[in-house]
Amino acid sequence: MDLSQYLEIFIDETKEHLQTLNDQVLILEAEPENIDTVNEIFRAAHSLKGMAGTMGFKRMQRLTHDMENVFSEVRNGKLNVNADMVDIVFKCLDAIEGYLANIVESSDEGTEDNEELIGLLNAALEGKCDTGEPEVVAETPKETAPAGSEERKKYLQIPIADFEKNAMNEAKANGMHVYATTVYIQESCLLKAARAFLVFKGLEGKGEIIKSVPSVQDIEDERFDFDFSMFILSEKPIEEIKKIIENVSEIEEAVIEEFEIPDEVQDTTPVATEEVKTEVKAVAEKKEEKKPAASGSKSSKPVVNRSVRVDIEKLDDLMNLVSELIIAKNGLVSVTGESKSLDQGFNEQIEYLERVTTNLHESVMKVRMVPIESVVNRFPRMIRDLSKKLNKDMELIMTGEDTELDRTVIDEIGDPLMHMLRNAADHGLESTIDRLKIGKPKVGTIRLDAYQDGNNVTIEVSDDGAGVDVEKIKRKAIEKGTITEEQAEYMTEKEAVDLLFAPAFSTAEKISDVSGRGVGLDVVKNKIEGLGGDVEVVTKLGEGTKFIVRLPLTLAIIQALMINISDEMYALPLNSVVTIEEITPDDIKYVQTKEVINLRGTVIPLVRLNEVLDIEPLERDEDDDEGMIVVIVKKGDRQAGLVIDKLIGQQEIVIKPLGKYIRVPKLISGATILGNGEVALIIDSNTLV
Repeated sequence: MDLSQYLEIFIDETKEHLQTLNDQVLILEAEPENIDTVNEIFRAAHSLKGMAGTMGFKRMQRLTHDMENVFSEVRNGKLNVNADMVDIVFKCLDAIEGYLANIVESSDEGTEDNEELIGLLNAALEGKCDTGEPEVVAETPKETAPAGSEERKKYLQIPIADFEKNAMNEAKANGMHVYATTVYIQESCLLKAARAFLVFKGLEGKGEIIKSVPSVQDIEDERFDFDFSMFILSEKPIEEIKKIIENVSEIEEAVIEEFEIPDEVQDTTPVATEEVKTEVKAVAEKKEEKKPAASGSKSSKPVVNRSVRVDIEKLDDLMNLVSELIIAKNGLVSVTGESKSLDQGFNEQIEYLERVTTNLHESVMKVRMVPIESVVNRFPRMIRDLSKKLNKDMELIMTGEDTELDRTVIDEIGDPLMHMLRNAADHGLESTIDRLKIGKPKVGTIRLDAYQDGNNVTIEVSDDGAGVDVEKIKRKAIEKGTITEEQAEYMTEKEAVDLLFAPAFSTAEKISDVSGRGVGLDVVKNKIEGLGGDVEVVTKLGEGTKFIVRLPLTLAIIQALMINISDEMYALPLNSVVTIEEITPDDIKYVQTKEVINLRGTVIPLVRLNEVLDIEPLERDEDDDEGMIVVIVKKGDRQAGLVIDKLIGQQEIVIKPLGKYIRVPKLISGATILGNGEVALIIDSNTLV
């Protein structure tokens, strides 16, 4: 049976189940006794196992099967949830995401068996007890365990397959030794993968490594903690092997011994007959479970059968057709405006067409709108992992997850938000000790708030940390040659904070895998501006920092103000327009040689668009006191007045990109086709404020 036709559905549903598992395990970590959460995790793992089995992905099925077994025992009250178990489950979810990434790329799950994780899951099952206190031993800190203790011998938890046992027996028959070792790397090590590689390199020619847990590939990719285990076949004495390993810099210890080959191989693979039954049962139960899961779940999607999956390309085609319809409508409106002799009936039909196209556009836009929840729901897990990695107590509070954005914007905004959250966790929040010293709560708070503001969506990422030290930024910028000492002296606080967005700029004292490489905020700014948005920073030393991101609701069809500059027509997005004013030359004042106007108590700088766009101005008589039209635009709390020659009116326009082959200044964000077939450029007012 050809299952490839179901692959896209499998990928989408697997992503949903993985997100559910991540969310629910986070809840379980905070509420270990929450049986509803345990049931939700069990159902998601069970469905995932059944889907993987049906599609023939045996490795994914095996891992989820063992994970399901653990939660089955938790659900039956025979196993308690503890911190170690949660860590193991998160590692399993990461492994399943690795399988899924391979499936997306090549339609195959790969060759990684994740034996170590399966061994840890089975070890958790074997440690179950009815007293409800299985975590007592696990709470003993690793560093206090004696060098030769069973806890340090992590290789004892690794299952040995038949072929590996045969290789060990054959080596012993030929007079070789079988060594099992767990290598511990110092936790201060920044390049643990490189240290592990040097261990493997040192053992070359001294013996054969028949098994490594994690796998060599995972070690190369740094997907492991600060230890790894190996089984080595060698003729060399144990002291020599131990010395080779411990001679590598930043290796804390190698726990090694002659390995006793077990008579019975610990086989964690489910029996074949059981597997077939499980697959059949899973397919049957999946249908039975779907209804109660939809109605009884705590998720915000109670009516699952009311939604349909639609390929984004089909939506793009539909949007393009709506765009062409709007252009055609604008053409008819243009014709009726020029010809006054057309009868009343024709005008009514034009008005009707205008209403239909507007409603159709709004309906298509609603279909394309996606809650930002689909992007931000992975961040709580990321903050949890960063809390452990950085050794800081922190929590993430999110509001407005149901705020909607166009799908094209949603697809691009995830990475910038992730950069800002990591920046808040690493740079923003102080260490736990420092927070307690200055009287702040032990747990640092990071907030992600989203809300709609007119035709824009605003996303704020804030923390209650140390804030931005402006003087430190200036010193770093002078060191890097970004600014001179004279520039730093006259620089405002806002200009200094904006240096954070300079390429390759970082205030980190040391490089880590979280930050310090000078890659991040400049990428954030470029990405957001590429989406037609803007980002600004508000900070107060000692109290925290807030990044404010403003994004347009859509990038396809917008309401615009059509204007003339000299004889050329341009479009200004209406969402940035505050008001339109008429002024006289006498209203113009000068501040530091720059033109400004005083509008109802607010001083607003003037921008003459003909000078910015290098257009010849309209000829005027010298004694002409005729008023000038000024369009007041805003960006955040800043405003500017754009001087134009003629105001045409409001129009719905379709944004068309200008392509890669035309060099366009940042001032121009695209173009639109007018009703008469001519092209008008769209001005990005954010670059002028």
